[in-house]
Amino acid sequence: MTYGVPETTSRGQRVLHPSPDQLIGTVTALRDDGFCTAVDVTAVDYADHPGRIDLPTGIAAERFELVVMLHAHQRGERVRLRVQVPADDPSVPSLFDLFPGTEAMEREVFDLYGVTFDGHPDLTRILMPEDWEGHPLRKDFDIGSIPVQFKDAPVVR
Repeated sequence: MTYGVPETTSRGQRVLHPSPDQLIGTVTALRDDGFCTAVDVTAVDYADHPGRIDLPTGIAAERFELVVMLHAHQRGERVRLRVQVPADDPSVPSLFDLFPGTEAMEREVFDLYGVTFDGHPDLTRILMPEDWEGHPLRKDFDIGSIPVQFKDAPVVR
């Protein structure tokens, strides 16, 4: 346990496993301990792999996983946070108040996976058109086809 949450290692890197309710407290403690940059905020949809075995005992696998990477420059150390997010309530607290640079990253996760960030100042689509229905990186999103015509290429019908 580190910062009150389970810890594992992966490829020589510390990995913390807070719950959504522990996320803000854990990130605050990490920031106060020198992790001054939020390098990445992303998500994974594990709909096709519900029985993952790489989680510590006591952490239940959920469909979505929020992944946060933090960096402590002075120590040259990185830490990864893996937050299990249930499909029936895909929401976590926003990290914007702790790391304002996460604003666009959280919007991207919302846009592509449908995970919402409580307290985010402008949780709107960032990549997809405003009228787009669904979240294209979800495993259950229908793959369609959009015809693409390249300049000077013959039209194929």
